[in-house]
Amino acid sequence: MRPRGGEFSVSLELRASLSRSEDPEKVLKAMKNLLGEGECRVVNETGTITVSSSSRRCLERIREQLRDRRVRSAARRLFLTRSEGGSVSIMLNRQAATKGIVALCNREDESPLGPIYLKLESDHLGTLMDWLTAYEVW
Repeated sequence: MRPRGGEFSVSLELRASLSRSEDPEKVLKAMKNLLGEGECRVVNETGTITVSSSSRRCLERIREQLRDRRVRSAARRLFLTRSEGGSVSIMLNRQAATKGIVALCNREDESPLGPIYLKLESDHLGTLMDWLTAYEVW
Protein backbone atom coordinates (compact mmCIF):
# COMPACT_ATOMS: atom_id res chain seq x y z
CA MET A 1 0.00 0.00 0.00
CA ARG A 2 1.31 3.45 -0.96
CA PRO A 3 1.64 5.91 1.89
CA ARG A 4 -0.78 8.82 1.72
CA GLY A 5 0.46 12.32 1.02
CA GLY A 6 3.87 11.11 -0.10
CA GLU A 7 4.87 10.34 3.48
CA PHE A 8 7.44 7.60 3.89
CA SER A 9 10.46 6.83 5.99
CA VAL A 10 13.93 6.82 4.52
CA SER A 11 17.40 5.88 5.63
CA LEU A 12 20.33 7.15 3.59
CA GLU A 13 24.03 6.50 3.70
CA LEU A 14 26.76 8.22 1.72
CA ARG A 15 30.13 6.48 1.81
CA ALA A 16 33.48 7.36 0.24
CA SER A 17 36.87 5.70 0.44
CA LEU A 18 39.86 7.92 1.12
CA SER A 19 43.24 7.69 -0.54
CA ARG A 20 46.30 8.61 1.53
CA SER A 21 46.76 11.86 -0.37
CA GLU A 22 43.19 13.10 0.15
CA ASP A 23 42.13 15.59 2.77
CA PRO A 24 39.24 13.97 4.69
CA GLU A 25 37.65 17.39 5.30
CA LYS A 26 37.47 18.09 1.55
CA VAL A 27 35.87 14.71 0.88
CA LEU A 28 33.37 15.29 3.70
CA LYS A 29 32.55 18.74 2.28
CA ALA A 30 31.92 17.18 -1.15
CA MET A 31 29.57 14.65 0.44
CA LYS A 32 27.70 17.33 2.36
CA ASN A 33 27.39 19.36 -0.87
CA LEU A 34 25.07 16.62 -2.12
CA LEU A 35 22.75 16.80 0.86
CA GLY A 36 20.01 19.25 1.70
CA GLU A 37 19.20 20.48 5.17
CA GLY A 38 18.55 17.90 7.83
CA GLU A 39 20.17 15.98 10.64
CA CYS A 40 23.04 13.74 9.62
CA ARG A 41 25.67 11.67 11.39
CA VAL A 42 29.30 11.57 10.23
CA VAL A 43 31.68 8.69 10.92
CA ASN A 44 35.30 9.12 9.86
CA GLU A 45 36.99 5.73 10.07
CA THR A 46 40.42 4.94 8.74
CA GLY A 47 40.14 5.04 4.98
CA THR A 48 36.36 5.69 4.81
CA ILE A 49 33.93 8.51 5.54
CA THR A 50 30.26 7.71 6.06
CA VAL A 51 27.42 10.21 6.34
CA SER A 52 24.03 8.83 7.34
CA SER A 53 20.59 10.25 8.02
CA SER A 54 16.96 9.31 8.38
CA SER A 55 15.77 12.75 7.27
CA ARG A 56 14.09 13.02 3.89
CA ARG A 57 15.12 16.68 3.90
CA CYS A 58 18.70 15.53 3.28
CA LEU A 59 17.59 14.26 -0.14
CA GLU A 60 16.06 17.58 -1.26
CA ARG A 61 19.22 18.80 -3.01
CA ILE A 62 19.60 15.52 -4.91
CA ARG A 63 15.93 15.71 -5.92
CA GLU A 64 16.30 19.33 -7.10
CA GLN A 65 19.45 18.53 -9.07
CA LEU A 66 17.82 15.60 -10.84
CA ARG A 67 14.99 17.92 -11.86
CA ASP A 68 17.12 20.96 -12.77
CA ARG A 69 19.69 18.97 -14.73
CA ARG A 70 16.89 17.12 -16.54
CA VAL A 71 18.20 13.67 -15.71
CA ARG A 72 15.12 12.36 -13.88
CA SER A 73 14.44 9.64 -16.47
CA ALA A 74 18.05 8.43 -16.42
CA ALA A 75 18.05 8.50 -12.62
CA ARG A 76 14.80 6.55 -12.49
CA ARG A 77 16.19 3.86 -14.81
CA LEU A 78 19.34 3.63 -12.70
CA PHE A 79 17.33 3.41 -9.47
CA LEU A 80 15.11 0.68 -10.90
CA THR A 81 18.02 -1.43 -12.15
CA ARG A 82 19.98 -1.03 -8.90
CA SER A 83 17.13 -1.62 -6.46
CA GLU A 84 16.92 -4.79 -4.43
CA GLY A 85 14.23 -5.41 -1.85
CA GLY A 86 13.76 -2.21 0.12
CA SER A 87 17.05 -0.58 -0.86
CA VAL A 88 18.85 0.94 -3.81
CA SER A 89 22.56 1.69 -4.18
CA ILE A 90 24.01 4.08 -6.75
CA MET A 91 27.32 5.82 -7.35
CA LEU A 92 27.87 9.57 -7.62
CA ASN A 93 30.85 11.38 -9.13
CA ARG A 94 33.10 12.69 -6.36
CA GLN A 95 34.66 15.52 -8.38
CA ALA A 96 31.24 16.84 -9.41
CA ALA A 97 30.16 16.65 -5.76
CA THR A 98 32.93 19.10 -4.80
CA LYS A 99 31.01 21.67 -6.88
CA GLY A 100 27.64 20.62 -5.47
CA ILE A 101 26.63 18.81 -8.66
CA VAL A 102 24.83 15.47 -8.54
CA ALA A 103 26.35 13.37 -11.35
CA LEU A 104 25.31 9.73 -11.59
CA CYS A 105 27.91 7.06 -12.39
CA ASN A 106 27.24 3.72 -14.05
CA ARG A 107 30.75 2.42 -13.31
CA GLU A 108 33.31 3.12 -10.59
CA ASP A 109 35.92 4.28 -13.12
CA GLU A 110 33.68 7.20 -14.17
CA SER A 111 34.87 8.97 -11.02
CA PRO A 112 38.71 9.02 -11.12
CA LEU A 113 39.16 9.35 -7.35
CA GLY A 114 36.46 6.77 -6.73
CA PRO A 115 32.73 7.38 -6.47
CA ILE A 116 30.62 8.39 -3.54
CA TYR A 117 28.26 5.51 -2.83
CA LEU A 118 24.67 6.38 -1.97
CA LYS A 119 22.46 3.75 -0.38
CA LEU A 120 18.78 4.45 0.25
CA GLU A 121 16.47 2.23 2.25
CA SER A 122 12.72 2.58 2.70
CA ASP A 123 9.67 0.46 3.41
CA HIS A 124 8.17 2.29 0.42
CA LEU A 125 11.14 2.33 -1.96
CA GLY A 126 8.94 2.79 -5.03
CA THR A 127 7.35 5.87 -3.51
CA LEU A 128 10.78 7.21 -2.59
CA MET A 129 12.04 6.71 -6.16
CA ASP A 130 8.88 8.37 -7.52
CA TRP A 131 9.42 11.33 -5.21
CA LEU A 132 13.11 11.70 -6.11
CA THR A 133 12.49 11.54 -9.83
CA ALA A 134 9.16 13.44 -9.77
CA TYR A 135 7.54 10.49 -11.51
CA GLU A 136 3.79 10.71 -11.93
CA VAL A 137 1.41 8.06 -13.20
CA TRP A 138 -1.00 9.52 -15.77
